[in-house]
Amino acid sequence: MTSLARTPAHSDILQGYLAALATVVIWAGFILISRLGGKTALTGWDIVALRLGTASLFLLPFSLSLPAGTWRNKRMWAMALIGGLLFLILVYAGFKRAPAAHGGILLPGMQPFLVTALAWLLMGARPSRLRLLGLIPIAAGVGCVAAPQMLGAHDGPSTLSGDLFLLGGSLAWATYSVLVKKWVVDAWLLTRFVALASCLVYMPIYLAFLPKGIDQTPMSMLLLQGLYQGLGPTIVAMLLFLRAVAILGAERTGALVALVPVMAGLGAVPLLGEPLTGWLVAGLVLVSGGAFLSARLK
Repeated sequence: MTSLARTPAHSDILQGYLAALATVVIWAGFILISRLGGKTALTGWDIVALRLGTASLFLLPFSLSLPAGTWRNKRMWAMALIGGLLFLILVYAGFKRAPAAHGGILLPGMQPFLVTALAWLLMGARPSRLRLLGLIPIAAGVGCVAAPQMLGAHDGPSTLSGDLFLLGGSLAWATYSVLVKKWVVDAWLLTRFVALASCLVYMPIYLAFLPKGIDQTPMSMLLLQGLYQGLGPTIVAMLLFLRAVAILGAERTGALVALVPVMAGLGAVPLLGEPLTGWLVAGLVLVSGGAFLSARLK
């Protein structure tokens, strides 16, 4: 029988790989630029405001006529508060206290592990033994991050509080991802709503009550944080990721995304002057390898 399924052309496959690699670069850049902002006078609250404000201003013209009932939908609000507001607050607090390499391991690196656990808990999607086997290196990689502090081999101030914030942010994003899959929401609608709803909740509180360091920060850094955070991972990476998944499939795309921890960890050495210890190298390799296996194994 002749199959009617369309086989992607060579040019389409190349486009898929380019979209996936561009997504990896943007997500690695998000980790590096977030840590760069964390080393300035900007507070984590400031960076959340810059990201949400920029994204909302850009998305507002495309959001004037959202589907009826969107603003009253409790599921949409739950996803916005978890995957938007809570995720951003925890992550930017983490990058004030922990290095970029830790972010690479605890954010994208931990996603296969956390998503598998939450999908099992919330949706009853029990993972196969092969999938569980692929998660073992991720657990070992996270252990490599914790080991220096547990063994007293860490030089400088403790990063434990930052690591916990980053792990909390990773858990918030994994919860959001599982809810998106469970409730099957259109990606473009969700992108717009998450940014706008988070901004509406957050901005009045930020402007009235939260500490700020914007007046002590150069305009170039404010523009970098606002434009990159608001447009790069929020909008551009989402569109590129969806394009890659449509052409390559979720497994191959997920395997390529496993490059994010390594790229962020290596990029932090020349760009941020962060040391790359043996423990961190082992953690980056193990987490990236585990994420790759998890994306390939059923």
